[in-house]
Parts: sequence; C-alpha cells; structure tokens
Amino acid sequence: MSLRPTFTKLFPVAALSLTVWLGFFAPASAQTVIERLVSPGPLSSSHQQLQKECGACHVSFKKDAQNALCLDCHEDVAEDIQRRDGFHGKSSDVEGKPCKTCHTEHEGVEIAIAKFDYTTFDHALTDYILEGGHSDVACKDCHLRGKKYSEAPSECVSCHKLDEPHQGHLGVDCQSCHNVRDWKQIDFDHSTTQFALLGEHREVKCKTCHIDETYKGLPSKCVDCHKQDDAHAGAYGQGCEDCHSSNSWLKTVFNHGQKTGFSLSGKHTAIECNACHTTTLFKPKLKQACVSCHIKDDDHKGRNGQDCADCHKTSNWQTSTFDHDTKTKFPLRGDHQSVDCQACHLKPVTKKLPGVTCVDCHRDDDPHEGGQGKECDACHNNLSWIENTRFDHDLSRFPLLGEHKQAECSACHLSQRYKDAATECVACHEDDDIHIGALGVDCGLCHNPNDWALWIFDHNAQTEFHLTGAHEGLACGSCHRLQNQQDVSQSSNCISCHRMDDKHRGEYGGNCERCHTTENFKFIRLP
Repeated sequence: MSLRPTFTKLFPVAALSLTVWLGFFAPASAQTVIERLVSPGPLSSSHQQLQKECGACHVSFKKDAQNALCLDCHEDVAEDIQRRDGFHGKSSDVEGKPCKTCHTEHEGVEIAIAKFDYTTFDHALTDYILEGGHSDVACKDCHLRGKKYSEAPSECVSCHKLDEPHQGHLGVDCQSCHNVRDWKQIDFDHSTTQFALLGEHREVKCKTCHIDETYKGLPSKCVDCHKQDDAHAGAYGQGCEDCHSSNSWLKTVFNHGQKTGFSLSGKHTAIECNACHTTTLFKPKLKQACVSCHIKDDDHKGRNGQDCADCHKTSNWQTSTFDHDTKTKFPLRGDHQSVDCQACHLKPVTKKLPGVTCVDCHRDDDPHEGGQGKECDACHNNLSWIENTRFDHDLSRFPLLGEHKQAECSACHLSQRYKDAATECVACHEDDDIHIGALGVDCGLCHNPNDWALWIFDHNAQTEFHLTGAHEGLACGSCHRLQNQQDVSQSSNCISCHRMDDKHRGEYGGNCERCHTTENFKFIRLP
C-alpha cells in the first residue's frame, strides 16, 4: 500500500534499536508492537474491522505478499482475474499490477481508497456494456450510494420495473421483446409462439389481442377475432383461412381447384361465390358439368352432348375452340373451316356422326353423277369445289401424249361424267381414217399422238408376212381392201391376191411360190 513518511524514516537509529530490543525480549509480540508504533494512519471505513489486524494485509519484510492477501479477502476480484471477467479480469491497465497501484489506504476513514474517474471510465471493460439508451444514463442512476459498483444489478426489471406495463405477466426476460435502443420499440419474434404474425397481423398492437395483459391460453382461430367480420354469417364454416389470408381479409385466396377439384379460370374467376353456391357452402355439393349452370346458354339444344368444354372455354362462351383436327378423324381445311357445325352435323353428335368422304356431303354437287367414283379429292380441293381443280390424266387408263395434251377436255369428254369417254382412236379419229376400216380399229399400230400423219408400221417385224420384191412399197389398200372391226385379218397365200394373174387357172394349185417369186410374177423359177 502507499504509506505516508514512517517512523523509521524520521528516527532511523531509534527505530533500529527499538526493533532489536523488542525482538530480543518479546519475539512473539514484537512485530505487532512495531506495526502499531509505525502505522502511517487510520484505515478507510471499509477496512475499519482490520484496524488492529495488520497481518491481514501485511507480511513483514515481504511486500510482494500483499497482493495475495488482498485477493484472499476479495474473492470476487480474484475470481474475475482468474476467469478474465469484469473490470479486473479484462482491463489491461490492471493486469499484472499490485493492488496498491490503484487502491490506497491509511489516509483516513472517509477517504475513498480507489482512484476512479467517472468521465473516463470505459464501461466496456465490465460485464455490462452500455449500449443504446444506456450510454446516456448517469452512473448514480444504476450504482447506488453505499453499494459496490459490482453490486449494480444487470437485469432489466431491476431498473425498469416501473416502466413494465405487463405487471409481471411476461416474467423478467424483458430483452426478449425490448431493446436498449428504445424501451418502447418491441422486437419480439412472435413466430417463436404457436401463432406467427403474418401480413396485417404484424401491424396490430399487442394489446388488441392481449387484452388485460393476458398472454396465455388465448384462442388462435380466425373466427375468435373476426367473427363480426364474417360476411357469410357462419354459412361457410369456421375455416376462414381456406379463403382469406392475413394479408387482406377482403381479398380471398381460396384455391378452388385444390379444394374442390373444379379450378376457376376465365370468367369464373370474377364470379361471386354465391352466384353458384346459393345455399350453405358445399351443401349440397354442386355438380361440375358445364350444363349444370349453362343449360340455358346451349344453342345446340343438347345436340352436341353435355361435354361443353370440348368446344367452349371459360374465357368466352360464344367462341368455339373445338379442335376438329385433333379431336376427330376429319381435319378442317380450306373452306371447311368457315362452315357452320350444323351444316355437316345434321343429327346430334351423340347419335350419328357425318361421314368423312367428300361424297357424304357433296353428292348433290357431283356433276359427274358418280362417274368418277367417290375420290373427289383426286381432282377437287377444299379451297374451292369448282376452281383450281386438278387431274393427272397420266395416272388414268389413257395418258395424254403428244397432241392429246393440247386438246380441250370437252373435245373427248362430251359429258361431265368423263368416264364414258371412249379410249379407242377410232372413236375420235374415224373421219381421219383413210383406210376406211380396212386396217382395223387399232390405229396405234401405225399412228402416234405426236402427229396423225407421222405413221410408222414395220410389216416385217409386226406381221408374219414379210414384204419383199414387188410387195415392198405397195400401198396398204392394195392388199387390205375389206373393213375389219377388230384385228386385221389377211390371207398370206399368193392366190388370195393373184388369182386373176394365174394363167394356169388353178391347175397347179394355190401354192404359187413354188414357181414364182415376189420379184416378178411372170418370172418362173424351175426346180
């Protein structure tokens, strides 16, 4: 400890003599006597009980032992230093220094033994850091006179009991709701309870629900607080959260699809609940078929069945959205897209469906009177029944070649049946036949469609009678004189043409070639 000028300093020789004398005659009590004789002054009020017990704080001739004696008595300080808590355990200004560096004694009963400056003390070195509103609080408001600084309470209720409006109903853990920045600002996390505050509930004052500071056993159902807000008067039950949310009581969030199996879409989303639910909710359970509500809107009068959703959508009842391409075996193309449904569906679809061939609808429009069969689309298309007709004559039994390609259809097809047109050449070219039928009706044996006059017939290759000698170069009519309706039939015997040239008058038979040649009939070939 810090001491005033002692007796030994003032009278060194006398003190030494006295010490030797006392130590020789009364060794057991000499130290006590000396300490009393050399005491620098009275102890402070907090140490008055040790006024006659110098050994409680001093060990003769061992100044270093004084610190240990202090800590033996001040156990709380010793624990702080050991745990590095509190001011003595955290402050670097105190660490490793003797107690007397800061604390003085023997300077009077009323003297404060701690050197303490309120204006410069760093409260962060204690176990209670001053934050928020606490940083402006005067020391004396918490550290009461006559009490140790370390005895100042740290619980909120110790200082704020008068500010606590809950009257102890919520216990003493004030910091679970309040903070040191502002006592009136509430930071309580209501989600830690069984009723998390969501939406508009966040803005509600605590006392609105916690009347008379009641916090336990409160009801948590919507109807418990919002019964007077129930416009349905209980008709829809008490499951308010099925339709309403904490974000807005007036805006419903009922998931009609998940809850009922009937999703609201299009115009249905804007319909009031009671437009369909005319009685207590779900009692009786409403039917979900469109016709249940829209039977009066059915222009088809039931002809198309009751599955309205196949054609109509909830966004617009008047516009049909039936996909004929995917729903049926008859995709609508061209002018078929603008045809009214009933133009083809003469009978209810539930009873009979129209055919899918052209002739099923266009039999009366067929100018061919069925002569071209039922495959109308071979020539006609769905853009126009009359215009842009197409027919590939090359795929028929009479391909158009040469000059036939330039001929008008009506030149051969005298009627719109088309199929009754003949395919034989003579049917069209009878007047062009200079043979007068002597060469039959198979004109194609000699003539071709490129030009009637460009005829080619190889008598040697195409018949069994080769033209040699004088026969070569003869006109066809020289031999073919009779008309033939089918195949050309002409005898190959010489006598059939040369009977008048037979000088023998048949005496040698009809086998003229035994003697005559085709070079010259008058020339005789001897055996």
